[in-house]
Amino acid sequence: MKKPVTGAAVIAIGVALVAACSTDTTGQGGSAESTESPAASSSPGSSSEAAPSPGAPDGPLPNLSVTTVLDGLDKPWDVVVAPDGTVLTGERSGRFVIRDSAGVQRELSADLGDLYAAGETGLMGIALATDFESSRTVFTCQGRQGSGENSIAVVSWTVDPGWTALTRTGTLVDDIPVADGGRHGGCRILAHPDGTLYIGTGDTASPGVPQDRNSLGGKVLHVNADGTAAADAPDRIFTLGHRNVQGLAIRPGTDQIFEVEQGTSRDDELNLLVPGGNYGYRPDRRPSVYDESVPMTDPDRVPGALPAVWSSGDPTIATPDVTFTDGEQWGSWNGAAVISSQQGEKLVFLALSVDGTEYVAEAEALDGTYGRLRSLTPFGSDGGFLLTTDNGSDDQVLLVTPEVG
Repeated sequence: MKKPVTGAAVIAIGVALVAACSTDTTGQGGSAESTESPAASSSPGSSSEAAPSPGAPDGPLPNLSVTTVLDGLDKPWDVVVAPDGTVLTGERSGRFVIRDSAGVQRELSADLGDLYAAGETGLMGIALATDFESSRTVFTCQGRQGSGENSIAVVSWTVDPGWTALTRTGTLVDDIPVADGGRHGGCRILAHPDGTLYIGTGDTASPGVPQDRNSLGGKVLHVNADGTAAADAPDRIFTLGHRNVQGLAIRPGTDQIFEVEQGTSRDDELNLLVPGGNYGYRPDRRPSVYDESVPMTDPDRVPGALPAVWSSGDPTIATPDVTFTDGEQWGSWNGAAVISSQQGEKLVFLALSVDGTEYVAEAEALDGTYGRLRSLTPFGSDGGFLLTTDNGSDDQVLLVTPEVG
C-alpha cells in the first residue's frame, strides 16, 4: 500500500549539507504482509547477544522521507560516506563524483585508463577501508583491460584530504574472470570491521564457473587487506554456487553476513553466508551450454546446497543490493533486510528470524517512484540509508529515512 510522505524533510549529511540537499516528498511506506519460508537445514550464522528480537513486526512499515543528495549522474553503481560527510559515488562508465562537506557536487580526478566498461561491467563496487581516517584508503572493484585478456580487479587508492584526486596504490585481486561483453560481472565489496574484505563476483554466464573451485567467478571471496586469502577462505573462496552476487551486508547486532544475487527468470535470492557454503547454482546440465532453466538452488544436482532465506519467485525483480534498517525510528521493522530492485523498481523490506535462516514478514516501498534502484548504503544516526538510481539518465543518490510520529 502506497503512503505518501507529508511535509518537508530536510536531512543532513553532515552539518554542512543540510541546506544543500533537495527534498522529495514522494517517498512511500508499505504495509506488512506476514509470510513464512522453510527453515534452513543448517544454521548458517551465529547471532550475538544484541541480535534483533524474533517475531513479525507489530505494525506497518514507517512512511519514508526521500532527499536528493547528488543528481545528474549516469548509472552510479555504489556510494560510500566518509567520516567528514563527503559522499563518494562512481559511474559504471568510469567517473568518480563527490558531494563534499560543503555541499558542493564535483568530479574527483582518478586514473581509469585501463577500465574495461562493457555491458554490466565497469566501475562497480566501492568501499572505504576500516581505518580510512588514518589511511585515506578506498577500494574499488572494476573491469580491467589486460594485455592478454580482460579481468575484474579489486584496486586500492588513497584520496587526499582535500578530496581532489584518487591515487592508485595497488591491486589486491586481479584474476576475477569477466565475460566478453561484460555480462554477470558482480562486483560488490564489503569492508568488514576486522579489516578484511568480502567480494561478490558474477559467473560470467559460463556453465561451469559457479561450481569451479579454480575460478573466482560466481563466488563470494574473503581476503585480507593485502589480497591474500583469509583464514576461512581457501584459495580466497568463502562461498560458491552463485550466479551474480551484487549485494553484501552485515546484519546489525550480529556476525551474520548476507548476500543478494540476481536470478534467471525466477528466484532472485537473499542468502545467509556460511564459510565454505555452496548455494547450489549449477547451469551446466547441458554440456557447453549456459542453461538458465535450472533452479537457482539445486539440491538434487548439488548435494548439500544451502537454501535461500528469501526468493523473489517468478518473474524476478532484479536485486542488486541489500542493507539493513538500523535505528529505533524503524519501530518493529528495526533490523529488517532492505533489498533494492531494478526491474521491479521498488524496495523490499524483510523482517528476519533471529538466526537469519528465514523471513517472517515482507513489505514494499517506493514502488515505481524513482525507476530502477541499485545501491544501498547505511547512513547516519537517524536510521537512514543512501540509495542510487540506475536509469541511465539524470540518475541520483538519494537519502531515505523513516518518518517518526
